[in-house]
Amino acid sequence: MDLKLVIFDCDGVLVDTEVLFNQALVEDLGRHGLRLTLAQCMGLFVGGTIPGVKAEAEKLGAVLPDTWVEDFYARAYTILGERTEPIAGIKDALDAIERAGIPYCVASNGRTQKMEITLGRTGMLERFKNVMFSAQAMGTAKPAPDLFLAAAAAFGVSSDECVVIEDSLAGVLAAKRAGMKCYGYAAHGGGEALSGEDAILFNDMAQLPALLGL
Repeated sequence: MDLKLVIFDCDGVLVDTEVLFNQALVEDLGRHGLRLTLAQCMGLFVGGTIPGVKAEAEKLGAVLPDTWVEDFYARAYTILGERTEPIAGIKDALDAIERAGIPYCVASNGRTQKMEITLGRTGMLERFKNVMFSAQAMGTAKPAPDLFLAAAAAFGVSSDECVVIEDSLAGVLAAKRAGMKCYGYAAHGGGEALSGEDAILFNDMAQLPALLGL
């Protein structure tokens, strides 16, 4: 393929936030009557949106105030701003993509503010500050393909000239529906659901430049 754009998910692909964020969810939901293990929480909510978490948690028995989404974001932002680390090997992979002259961007179901906090904390905000696509800002979330299609349109490229790097089933489905090749990052196993939707699995960001043919 003639690669002209690499689209990264943010959480779990650029920044190592999934465990931090979901542990905060476990503790918060536990205070509101829904007790989950970390594994259960991640299985339910990774790749989703916080309003979506609220709706699903309430179906499962949580009693959440109307202000819960904003309340939780405020607590989570504090944790992420203090403790987020980059995914191992991601900066070298980004350097390799830059050397090849291929543009890249980030497209996340999370808010722009969350990306600014986590990418800022890990020293990557400068790379992405003008190329961030947020589902919350656009009003459409993965697994719908709109976010990825908007990114491609912004760069003036077609779907078959894009590659998506994802770690969630929602993201892989969005890439598939957008007609984009997808690599599924599964550093800690559990990639069967991703490969089941045609994602090409890998478990080490150091492998990414070679996978992209760089």
